[in-house]
Amino acid sequence: MERIVHEDKTFEKVVYAEKLVKGREFQSCTFVNCDFSNSEFYYSKFMDCTFDGCNLSMMKLSESTVNNVTFRNSKILGVNFSECQDFLFSVSFDSCILDYSSFLGKKMLKTRFIRTSMKEVNFNKTNLSQSLFDQTDLSGALFDATNLTAANLVSAYGFAIDPEHNVIKKASFSQHGLAGLLARYQINVV
Repeated sequence: MERIVHEDKTFEKVVYAEKLVKGREFQSCTFVNCDFSNSEFYYSKFMDCTFDGCNLSMMKLSESTVNNVTFRNSKILGVNFSECQDFLFSVSFDSCILDYSSFLGKKMLKTRFIRTSMKEVNFNKTNLSQSLFDQTDLSGALFDATNLTAANLVSAYGFAIDPEHNVIKKASFSQHGLAGLLARYQINVV
């Protein structure tokens, strides 16, 4: 299979919904208002790319490399990022809808989640050390055996994190977030 490489390109309003793509490489590319919903990008590479205003819902990234990729104002429902290659995996999200996605077992140190909806997201066994959850909705998000060492959840909300099953050493929480840390004890914090 011949690898197709795209460098320093901008893709605008590309509709590639429900398409199968194999072996593509995107380096320093920008995707603006594109629709990749229900598409399958197998064995592809996204390096130093930006997705802005895109629909990536239910996109499959099996065995793909996702390195230094920024998602802004994008809809990313139900994407299983745990299928991506672990090596060099790094992402950031700003003003996205990331509900029902999974990062199961990923190493995501210093990841930035800004003004993002992350309802029902799976963070089980994920290393989120030093990550920032700024004004992020974590309602129903799953945290089990998750490393949140020195993570900043001061303005995050809706989360329930069991301190006995997760590493939260030096993590930052607001007083309003205490209820999310005590949920398993069925204590009412007023």
